[in-house]
Amino acid sequence: MKRILIFLCLWLATVDAGAEGVVVIAHPSVPKTDLATLQRVYSGKIIEIGSVNVTPINALPGSPERIRFLREFLQQDEEKYTAYWTVRRYIGKGTPPLEVGSAAEMIAIVQATPGAIGYINDSELKAGATVLLRR
Repeated sequence: MKRILIFLCLWLATVDAGAEGVVVIAHPSVPKTDLATLQRVYSGKIIEIGSVNVTPINALPGSPERIRFLREFLQQDEEKYTAYWTVRRYIGKGTPPLEVGSAAEMIAIVQATPGAIGYINDSELKAGATVLLRR
């Protein structure tokens, strides 16, 4: 019994340690920012940081990266975030961020688009990327 408990504890520690984090990346033109500003960007409440127009980019709904991003950075789940943007679009207050299907696509768009902000798993991060926030 004692061996089983030890094994279970070690296994749980390994599972938790293997969880990937999320890194918010940006085009080099985007100034460094804080969490509150990032939340306002992804909720459509602001469209520029400093004097730079920003373009937030999301992963596809239900993707692990998006689920972690919404939880860790926006303190929301998919249902709440989608409902928020449905109402905002309906009342004419904007459209939700562009959605992309892969980390490679996210990186390519962010690197090529001045003002772009996106997020990827930290394991996908490449040298030279501009990191705004990490969790």
